[in-house]
Amino acid sequence: MTRQLVAFALLLPLAACGSDGGDDSGASDTTITVLAAASLTDTFTALAEDFEAEHEGVTVKLAFDSSATLAEQAVGGAPADVLATADTATMDDASEALAADPQLFATNTMVVALPADNPAGITSYDDLGSGDVTYVVCVDTAPCGKVAAALIESTGLTAEPSSLEVDVKAVLSKVATDEADAGFVYATDAVAAGDAVTTVEIPGAAEQVTSYPIAPLVQSEESDLAQEFVDLVLSEVGQQVLADAGFGPPS
Repeated sequence: MTRQLVAFALLLPLAACGSDGGDDSGASDTTITVLAAASLTDTFTALAEDFEAEHEGVTVKLAFDSSATLAEQAVGGAPADVLATADTATMDDASEALAADPQLFATNTMVVALPADNPAGITSYDDLGSGDVTYVVCVDTAPCGKVAAALIESTGLTAEPSSLEVDVKAVLSKVATDEADAGFVYATDAVAAGDAVTTVEIPGAAEQVTSYPIAPLVQSEESDLAQEFVDLVLSEVGQQVLADAGFGPPS
């Protein structure tokens, strides 16, 4: 009974995250729901539009959040069809909800994002150690937080972050709106932010590569369409969309 209540409670927030803006009058329409890490917002929105264009009458609803939150929802039986996370460990946590073996589709690395006007005058990673600089990272339950914590430890940075954000989009927002002097974000998020931020490199970031897996879910009522969405992400078209956004190829 508890599991059913959890799944029902998750139905409303997921249903609110769709890429479509129409009504529900089309009884013949089919909807699939994709749970995806926050760092995939721009690319999966574009891919959802491509998928809908190729599948008449099909709507792709997108739910973006921390990978850990999405994996918990998937295991809890949330009404969804596909799960894409920002690390393999989180996908492993959702193994009982997967209808097929997860497949890697992209990689990412981390940078330090700065507000466009850079009020703190940061010119290198070492400046984060200044007592006058405030920086933010993701919570350590999120993949972006785990990578940031590993980099902070490996670089010997002793200054504490000023806040822990729920996901990488929240970190980026803090930086872009001058609420923080700097933030640990994925390189792709900095690319997506355009002129709103500048970046500095993190020593050793190339050794902390994040791999993104994707898989259909057992609770999917549209298993064929779920697999077709996975196939689109893995296809040449999907890989080009990801590459254009700054993601690296799966490794």
